[in-house]
Amino acid sequence: MDKGTLLDRVGASGEDRMLLAKILDRAEQARRRNTPAATDFLSPQQQSQGLDLLRLAGIPENAYVLLGGYEGAERRVFLFLPDWLEAEDAEGQSPIRCLRAAFREEYTLTHRDFLGSLMGMGVVREKTGDILVGPGSADLLVLEGVAEFLQQSWTSAGRAKLSVTEIPVEHIHIPAAKFREIRDTVSSLRLDAVVSSGFQMARGKAADLIAAGRVQVNWRDCLKPDKPLAEGDVITARGFGKCELAAVGGVTKKGRTSITLKRYL
Repeated sequence: MDKGTLLDRVGASGEDRMLLAKILDRAEQARRRNTPAATDFLSPQQQSQGLDLLRLAGIPENAYVLLGGYEGAERRVFLFLPDWLEAEDAEGQSPIRCLRAAFREEYTLTHRDFLGSLMGMGVVREKTGDILVGPGSADLLVLEGVAEFLQQSWTSAGRAKLSVTEIPVEHIHIPAAKFREIRDTVSSLRLDAVVSSGFQMARGKAADLIAAGRVQVNWRDCLKPDKPLAEGDVITARGFGKCELAAVGGVTKKGRTSITLKRYL
């Protein structure tokens, strides 16, 4: 199957298609040169499409790893392994660097402030991974190709002045995820029922949202309102955010299923 057909099969289009095409290019580069080869950072949806793409292309799972700089990272890169490199040793070949941008704590900066500043400097999103903002500093994962540039040139975000240094990845500050816990009962674990509960909307509106292609389950598009969900599934709805089906409990006397959702803020 040629590259174009593979990309069509995973539904890649626009900028996603270009990024996903690079996955196949890097896989071939690692095979041909017998050296590690990494992609740019990919969103969770792009990673899911990338995994489907590699499976269709017949590339074995032991030929690559996904790295984000720390456990639980959302944005990650594919690192393709030569035959002399085992997956457990892949971290030593990681192209990811960690920078700490310190600022005076009197300023309250957000993820948007940092991302906007980076975009203003011409740093495209795929060169940066997660941006972890805390009081007085933000840690961000970047590709090694832009790390030195940012250390030398990145001086402000919002109205705050920045002091940017590289830190060991093991020293990264990971802020606790902010979420609201929702306890509810649903008639079933169908997607439309859980979306209705998690995003607090009428079930008909949830079904319309799904039919419009605005809902993903575990970062994959889903157009089926009756798709059954399981504990641990992550649901994203464009324009509404993200929630996780954190726990599935027992059935009530009225035949409804108890659930606990995490609605991320």
